[in-house]
Amino acid sequence: MGQDIDDLPKHAANFTALTPLWFLDRAALAHPDKTSLLHGSLRYTWRDTYNRCRRLASSLSKHSIGLGSTVAVIAPNVPALYEAHFGIPIAGAVLNAVNIRLNASTIGFLLGHSLAAVVMVDQEYFGLAEEALKIWAEKSRSFKPPLLIVIGDKNCDPNGLKYALGRGAIEYEKFLEAGDPEFAWKPPEDEWQSISLGYTSGTTASPKGVVLHHRGAYIMAMSNPIIWGMNDRPVYLWTLPMFHCNGWCFPWTLAAICATSICLRQVKAKEIYSAIAKHGVTHFCAAPVVLNSIVNAPPEETILPLPHTVHVMTAGAAPPPSVLLSMAEKGFRVTHTYGLSETYGPSTVCVWKPEWDSLPPVTQARLNARQGVRYVGLECVDVVNPKTMQPVPADGTTVGEIVFRGNVVMKGYLKNPKANEEAFANGWYHSGDLAVKHQDGYIEIKDRAKDIIISGGENISSVEVENALYLHPAIFEVSVVARPDERWGESPCAFVTLKPNVDKSDEQRLAEDIITFCKSKLPAYWIPKSVIVGPLPKTATGKIQKHLLRAKAKEMGPVRNSKL
Repeated sequence: MGQDIDDLPKHAANFTALTPLWFLDRAALAHPDKTSLLHGSLRYTWRDTYNRCRRLASSLSKHSIGLGSTVAVIAPNVPALYEAHFGIPIAGAVLNAVNIRLNASTIGFLLGHSLAAVVMVDQEYFGLAEEALKIWAEKSRSFKPPLLIVIGDKNCDPNGLKYALGRGAIEYEKFLEAGDPEFAWKPPEDEWQSISLGYTSGTTASPKGVVLHHRGAYIMAMSNPIIWGMNDRPVYLWTLPMFHCNGWCFPWTLAAICATSICLRQVKAKEIYSAIAKHGVTHFCAAPVVLNSIVNAPPEETILPLPHTVHVMTAGAAPPPSVLLSMAEKGFRVTHTYGLSETYGPSTVCVWKPEWDSLPPVTQARLNARQGVRYVGLECVDVVNPKTMQPVPADGTTVGEIVFRGNVVMKGYLKNPKANEEAFANGWYHSGDLAVKHQDGYIEIKDRAKDIIISGGENISSVEVENALYLHPAIFEVSVVARPDERWGESPCAFVTLKPNVDKSDEQRLAEDIITFCKSKLPAYWIPKSVIVGPLPKTATGKIQKHLLRAKAKEMGPVRNSKL
């Protein structure tokens, strides 16, 4: 008798765990001599990158770093951070790419929460890492010093590297030399195995650790070039931090399509235009704040008209239609996406419709400012009534919560069962973002639940900023909301009332003092750019009415010349 059609079993010959690590192996085979990475005078081929990643994995393995281990990397967009996206999981360990804009206290918490076995740190940020490790050690009775590796960079002051080596750190290149470039690695036995850990603040007192798996990373990495129409010849500029949602999974995508990466330590409009002219950059990702800097760059820093069409993917905060219009006028083709750390980065896209081509540019920009429809690798996204979980009507006016379901939703938050229960209630991942659904099925965000402030594409918790402000001796009550910011899209605006015994004769000086006070308590981009002294509007039960404060902050107009 023959077998039923569904009784055929899985074999090693026809089933293996999905992982993006195979993309690197294939890139080295298909295009061994093609440039994989450029960074200043450094140039690596795909053969070089594969060998370097295997060396990294081999050296980690020699130090007993593997399954169950977490490796933290504190670095800007340099080749070592790209290599970490492959070398660390090839060793079986989990990558935690740390936001370099965080302060030492927060990084110390992250390292302790994840029990980082290794800390790789760029020489420019070694002092920050040292302070973070000190804080971790002081707060943990079971602190075990992690292996400390410093990443040198010829583009930086050499004294930074010398200092780190003098403090007992191992130099990254020396660490690689101890590894085997022919390291015989194996893919994960289970595609549910964790590949990365990233932290998002939300509105809770402590950051939440977002755990992602190999399967989701594979699917998202394959979805990116389909969504963007990328072939095997793109030149990709790293304007998006690789520490932000694993660079939206593009480290793995670029290996899949054998593209070339241009690393960029500091993101400035002049450097972006220069890379387009010098290296033929065809694609880059960026938060709207970067787009704003591009369209407002002085003429002497631009190269216009562009020598070719440059494709830009934007997400993080809804880009203003005016910015999208200006980008289009300068020759950039912007693809607008939306997502979260919990969904591997962008997971919806405002798919451009051919019929939009004949519309006025202003109308095109308005339509492109919507968050769109689900990614090709995401099974379900909807806007629902959070109480009934029923989809809202596609009328463009009924507000509901954006929810996700599919293979590119995180495994969960590390060591946080309560947050997981809330996030996955009713069989959906709850984004906390409020939106409407239009007749064509495209979603559009209208508000952000839980008062998240998005500055430069990074989330800021208003509650945590308020907690820091409450430590100021003059402050009696405080409420923090988002205020428009010309450079960053949004920045924190603090409304405060003062204690009765405080001298209120010079409110401007006091506001400046509060901002200075915050510099020792918060990451630079979390510091309020404006402080308003006065009574806070409240309900009859004493609750501060944040919606009124948000309206007031908007009426004040955007913060100008904001450097932080």
